[in-house]
Amino acid sequence: MKRGPMRTALPILAFVLIGGCGTTSAPPQVQPKVEAPRRVMDHTPALIQDHLVASRVVPDHILDQPKLPGGSFGEYENKGRKYQSFIVDAATDQAAAMMLFDFKAVLKDPEYISYMGGYFGSDGKQPVYVFAKLHYIAGITGLPKDQADALARTLASRIH
Repeated sequence: MKRGPMRTALPILAFVLIGGCGTTSAPPQVQPKVEAPRRVMDHTPALIQDHLVASRVVPDHILDQPKLPGGSFGEYENKGRKYQSFIVDAATDQAAAMMLFDFKAVLKDPEYISYMGGYFGSDGKQPVYVFAKLHYIAGITGLPKDQADALARTLASRIH
């Protein structure tokens, strides 16, 4: 019986396909690159010291805001009134500006404060005065605008 070229090629093709199945390996799975968490700098010495009750470094989400990283946080009490201050160290001036812009979206009725480059509004729980300086964003929470403004100016003078 005479074999045609097609009948000869078919067994060879089947052998190559079957034989090759076990020898090839799947491409290695690429693990997504996970960025190491950014080290939070301790700027508690730059916080206003008058009436300071406690200070700490918050590892992430200062003010419990998902759009903000960690930072330095101070708690104050003066004449029965409690308030807070914070400093967040961003990687660059532009990153600080973007964080400020993102945080503005969280505030209810944000009022732009041109001489400070910041905003005053409410985060739903308390009044917030927030501003950017260099590669930082900082602010005062828990006080009305006029009182927060005076403290924010002092805080801004302490940030270098």
